[in-house]
Amino acid sequence: MDTKALERLSLKLRRDVVEMVYRTKDGHPSPSFSIADIVATLYFHVMNVDPNNPDWADRDRFVLSKGHACPILYAALAEKGFFDYEKLFTLRYLDTILQGHPYAPKTPGLDATTGSLGNGLSIGLGMALAARITKRTYHTYVIVGDGELNEGMIWEAAMAASHQKAGNLTAFIDNNNYQSGGTVEEISGPYPIDKKWEAFGWHTISIDGHDIDQIKKAIAEAHKVTDKPTAIIAKTIKGNGVSFMIGENSWHKRVYTDDEYRQAMKELGGTV
Repeated sequence: MDTKALERLSLKLRRDVVEMVYRTKDGHPSPSFSIADIVATLYFHVMNVDPNNPDWADRDRFVLSKGHACPILYAALAEKGFFDYEKLFTLRYLDTILQGHPYAPKTPGLDATTGSLGNGLSIGLGMALAARITKRTYHTYVIVGDGELNEGMIWEAAMAASHQKAGNLTAFIDNNNYQSGGTVEEISGPYPIDKKWEAFGWHTISIDGHDIDQIKKAIAEAHKVTDKPTAIIAKTIKGNGVSFMIGENSWHKRVYTDDEYRQAMKELGGTV
């Protein structure tokens, strides 16, 4: 897809998240919106996956370490054709294939079960090393939250990935500067994020996480670095795309009223 098409698609995926949360009365919309452009670019421009063969051994891998943002991932998987679109509106229902955090055995297209924050980067590193051992060429992508950087396991994985020279591993750091309890600076400031990843031996790139051309360019650069993993520090906005969600951290997990639903859909270019 070209950039304009991806921009339109990222808005559509956000609308799907709004619809999911509004209809099912549960979910995490705001942290989904901050990574919408990254997810759209990965699934519809970069990653080699096959909805007709979700367990294909040579597929690229994706791990959503900040698993609570799974509504945007589910929207992308449905759009890609891994399961029927109407399944989106069973989010968090009992026995649904779309659990409140990603549960790989239930959901076609999921590569990892996540949600216990801090685990995803280690899982992604394991996948990257498995590719090396089995002589496969797939690439592994992980999205990590900036609040998640408080977890010590992230830095253990970062150190191990650098030591293993895992050039087939790329981590996006979703730097929206919020976590559920407030700003990351208030709780346990991770700044300067780029310098920390550099210190752990990663190739580090800083971008605007809502600029699809910058996302594309950063991924292309990451693919050229084969002797170390790459960390893409993506400056993002929590709730990006809907005016009343920006700067209002209650939207970390909150349900739209009828009026909020209509306004959000309108601002995202949809109809109700």
